[in-house]
Amino acid sequence: MHAMILAAGRGERLRPLTDTIPKPLIEVGGKALIEHHLLALAGAGISRVVINLGWLGEQISSRLEDGAGFGLEIVYSPEPPGALETAGGIVQALPLLGEQPFLVIAGDILCDFPLGRLSALPADALAHLVMVANPAHHRDGDFALDQGWLRVDGTPRHTFSGIGLYRPELFHGLAPGRLALRPVFEQAIAAGAVCGSLHRGYWSDIGTIERLEQARREPAAINPARVQHDH
Repeated sequence: MHAMILAAGRGERLRPLTDTIPKPLIEVGGKALIEHHLLALAGAGISRVVINLGWLGEQISSRLEDGAGFGLEIVYSPEPPGALETAGGIVQALPLLGEQPFLVIAGDILCDFPLGRLSALPADALAHLVMVANPAHHRDGDFALDQGWLRVDGTPRHTFSGIGLYRPELFHGLAPGRLALRPVFEQAIAAGAVCGSLHRGYWSDIGTIERLEQARREPAAINPARVQHDH
């Protein structure tokens, strides 16, 4: 299975820190956010990782190089100035991701979800989204879970973690360019084609200076050694 790490964002709410360093290279627990992901992916048996590059992306490729230091093959998908948003970045990278379901992780989260769980999709599913409890900054959540399937409406609602397994078909027919991911999800969910699970372990969205500082006070919670195969 291939994987993709979304790493092209500007990180506006983390300025001035992100004026000189791309958000995925911000360090927590002695490693860059993106390095935590690479270690977790390697531990889950992933061999090829695509990383999209936007703001200060050359720093990411310079630091990670070809991925050999992580036991991975890293391929880069550079984006134009301003980036392509989440779905647009995935659409551009599709030729690098193959024809089988692929794993996608947001580059600005920390999570101890066992990535080995996302190894297969039901035949009638286009995607599996990992959901988490609603954090204080997103109390209304995103989608409801109903017997393992996501619903746009319903309660209780949970928050999308930024981790998902997608079939390439989820993005077929979408025009290249800037495109958000939520409308893509909503259309597939309305068609009954998105399953999900609720992760009750550690998760943090490193979207602000305050949440970054909080994560740095919890280094044990994001120890990559905890994220391994889930047999």
